[in-house]
Amino acid sequence: MNRKMVFYTTGHILILEAALFMLPLLCSVIYGEASSVIAFAISAGIALGIGILMSAASYTKNKLIYAKEGFAIVALAWLAVSAVGALPFVLGKFIPSYVDAFFETVSGFTTTGATILDDVEALSHGMLFWRSFTHWIGGMGVLVFLMAILPTDSGRSIHIMRAEVPGPIVGKIVPKIRETAKILYFIYIGLTALMAVFLLLGGMSLFESLTHTFGTAGTGGFGIKNDSIASYSPYIQWVITAFMLIFGINFNLFYLIIIGKFASAIKSRELWCFGAIVAVSTCAIAMNVHTLFANTSEAIRHSAFQVASIISTTGFSSSDIIINLWPGFSKMIFLTLMFIGGCAGSTAGGLKVSRIMILCKTAKRDLNKMLHPRSVGVVKHEGRVVDSATVSNASVYLIVYFLIFFVLLILISLESFGFETAFSAVASCFNNVGPAFGAAASSYSGFSVLSKICLSFAMLFGRLEIFPLLLVFSPTTWKRK
Repeated sequence: MNRKMVFYTTGHILILEAALFMLPLLCSVIYGEASSVIAFAISAGIALGIGILMSAASYTKNKLIYAKEGFAIVALAWLAVSAVGALPFVLGKFIPSYVDAFFETVSGFTTTGATILDDVEALSHGMLFWRSFTHWIGGMGVLVFLMAILPTDSGRSIHIMRAEVPGPIVGKIVPKIRETAKILYFIYIGLTALMAVFLLLGGMSLFESLTHTFGTAGTGGFGIKNDSIASYSPYIQWVITAFMLIFGINFNLFYLIIIGKFASAIKSRELWCFGAIVAVSTCAIAMNVHTLFANTSEAIRHSAFQVASIISTTGFSSSDIIINLWPGFSKMIFLTLMFIGGCAGSTAGGLKVSRIMILCKTAKRDLNKMLHPRSVGVVKHEGRVVDSATVSNASVYLIVYFLIFFVLLILISLESFGFETAFSAVASCFNNVGPAFGAAASSYSGFSVLSKICLSFAMLFGRLEIFPLLLVFSPTTWKRK
């Protein structure tokens, strides 16, 4: 284990976070919010100081990063940015409890959108900006951002990307990893700017359009109003619906479109499967909830919005009818979509459509072998044979996923809220969705300190796809050999 390189990179991440604090600080200055300005300034100073000390103390000429270092860097970096990112809420006295602030910040960076705030509108503009901005930062990944803007000394940075970018198969778009990171962020920034323009055209202010765009781009769902998106116009709701789905698609497909390979992009099996799930779910829910709304078009709009919100794991709400009041059939579809999630290589959470496709094809192959023992079956994904290691990793991931899920469920069940609340809260946080059923439908403020800590780690497990966080707490990871 190259320990120095792990802490050296983590220090650089904290220095980057100190720079990122300047944007909400500027927002606070514009709106004349003195307490927020001080909170962000102190937090930036702390992040900068710790980052410089860590980088200086851990400087090494050995810049090599292998898989073990990649996992450790990603896990430590996410824990560090979440721990320091919570400081403005505490120092500004908007969230007095550090555990609550940590929960809120982890929820932001992991693009979950679960909140402990009962009154979001009580926050200052600067805090609302930072809260939504954490979604945008975490959506593509803080380490991917670092690779995009700083020269990479190691040719093995692909191990960082594989540990941070969600999905069963992660590779480079172009030969150089830094160029891959740049392309991903070019697409990300371009789509972000496009959505902000559409929201401005719908009558939103610049502040509103930016905060909602950040929340949508990162598929996080932090809003600036207590009713989320319910009070905005149908035009705004349709724009957000479309972009939630867009950001739930594999970014590699956008790259193919940019370089003129539209036909290759449109042939993606994962894309078609994702679209089919969205279409069928929207139709089924619209028929189930049509009596709750004034007319059919309104039922379709809200159904499409909520399906897009849940499957992309964004978590916005377009209706003042809380999700608890929707019929049981619709709630079961939502719960299923929480587990499915978006496409691999997107900013969405969940198990990922491609992983589920690979697991289903693996099950079909194995069943066929039982009937025809001499047959030689292969698993194909997007027209290519999936190697045995990827198939095995997908199976192992599913096993570990449900083991951790049920451990978390047992711990959260110590609360007195009931099974529906506990199960949906764990499912929502673990899959980085945000809203849940029962007592967690509006906020997680009623949960105990232990439950908030457990759910914070559930969000980190979900965003980092389990293994980086598991390995960083394993003693064998830190052995020198």
